[in-house]
Amino acid sequence: MREQICNVIYGQGKKGHSNVYYDWFIMAVAILSVVPLMFRGEQSELMKAIESITVYILFFDYILRWMTHDFRMKNHSIWAFFVYPFTPLALMDIAGILPTLGLLPSSFMILRILRLVKLAQYSQSCRRIMNVFRDQSKTLCSVLIIAIAYIFISALVMFVHEPADNFPTFFDALYWATTALTTVGYGDIYPSTQIGRVISMVSSLLGIAVIAMPAGIVTAGFMEELNKDLADREKEDKADEE
Repeated sequence: MREQICNVIYGQGKKGHSNVYYDWFIMAVAILSVVPLMFRGEQSELMKAIESITVYILFFDYILRWMTHDFRMKNHSIWAFFVYPFTPLALMDIAGILPTLGLLPSSFMILRILRLVKLAQYSQSCRRIMNVFRDQSKTLCSVLIIAIAYIFISALVMFVHEPADNFPTFFDALYWATTALTTVGYGDIYPSTQIGRVISMVSSLLGIAVIAMPAGIVTAGFMEELNKDLADREKEDKADEE
């Protein structure tokens, strides 16, 4: 029984209609559960009903995932049940549910937005993207370190060289360096000296490269994931024919 539930929830083995329908159902519930967040003030009875119904469905899904985690991990020891509540996705799931259940103060109600994490759990495209970030984490972290280092250095040069009226605090310089590197440039803080403007131009040019590198890495990784899925489907089709 639990193995069948696991196949429906996680889609292990050959996917059937029940798995697809369950995925779409939970994703629809997750989206519907954040609708009450779009309204301020006293909520109507309809919004309260949507909040109550959806949160219990999501909590039931959490319980099902917990009770079948040993099949998911292919480890039927009792340890698998202790591990699941501390996995990142499980923590985000329960954090988005507890405020509505009254187990967290009302100040934590914003955590309900974490229910949209369900889209990543059940959407195949989101899972592919998560796999890409996991597989390319070292390369993406290297790019991030380079970007942070340049932001800090350019902010420090700007803070030291520019007049105090332009950059009153070092945080203002960091804010400018970040917006310049990402080529956003809101225009509320800007350099007035020639050296500062040169640094600003260099930052804008480097920003194009910094943004382009992760985009290329993620795109290449996503295409690789698609090819893996196609290869797996071909293997399954050949196995079925045999």
